[in-house]
Amino acid sequence: MTIAVTGSEGQLGGELCRQLGGEAIGLDLPQFDLADRDRVLAVLAEIRPTAVINTAAYTLVDRAEQEPDRCEATNVGGVANLVEACRRAGCTLVQVSTDYVFGGDPGPRRPHRESDEPSPNGVYARTKLEGERIAAQWHKHLVVRTSGLYGRLGPRSPGNFVETMLRLGASGKPLRVVDDQECTPSYVPHVARAIGFLLGAGATGIYHVVNTGTTSWCRFAAEIFRLAGLDVEITPITTAAYGAPAPRPAYSVLDTSKYLALAGRPALPPWQDALAEYLAARSGLP
Repeated sequence: MTIAVTGSEGQLGGELCRQLGGEAIGLDLPQFDLADRDRVLAVLAEIRPTAVINTAAYTLVDRAEQEPDRCEATNVGGVANLVEACRRAGCTLVQVSTDYVFGGDPGPRRPHRESDEPSPNGVYARTKLEGERIAAQWHKHLVVRTSGLYGRLGPRSPGNFVETMLRLGASGKPLRVVDDQECTPSYVPHVARAIGFLLGAGATGIYHVVNTGTTSWCRFAAEIFRLAGLDVEITPITTAAYGAPAPRPAYSVLDTSKYLALAGRPALPPWQDALAEYLAARSGLP
């Protein structure tokens, strides 16, 4: 198999390339821009992949409110370009999406199933949902929604929550962390293994892939500091008090029952175990 991985210099794209080994061909900026239709079609026509895994996206959630056209060009137009290229090659498109598609009215406080009606709120969330729907226009599609990714940083990674907390915590200063957003932060190697499994199993449609359990960003930060042996004073605050430009989901926990029902699938450990695994591994990363 030849698998093209877009966004290969980010956290998830880089991990997929490592796990797929010689089967992967990594594609990223500046040589490969999803918004450049002619370039996307030419590169993928030359590669003729068996599958394309799209981990590339405009993910600057707050800046998207000021740059909606730029966000849409990548998250919507870029997916449309990939669909056209995959149709020409007859290959599968794996579109990585987000829990933010459930950013509006959370409804009942239960994990969101794949069949639940999305309720995006904000430019980033709306464009990611539209990207899902464009991907679904090609019958060989797989949409994988995930949440709060953290893992080995790539050259184009803007960072992740765990590394930010470790950096801030090491300063010894008190921190204020949002405590009214419920989700499931997820460890990139676990998500990448699940994507590889789903692709190999010929899965289509939408799957939710996150570590198990639920937490808030404040409780997640507290566990980071506990495991890292850092004594940090944390004050829980509300989303409103934090005052970010873009809206955030109040409750975006994803139900993984559909994935977990598959025979032979890799495990999705509890988020606490996943975090411990990451912190144990990061000191040995080159």
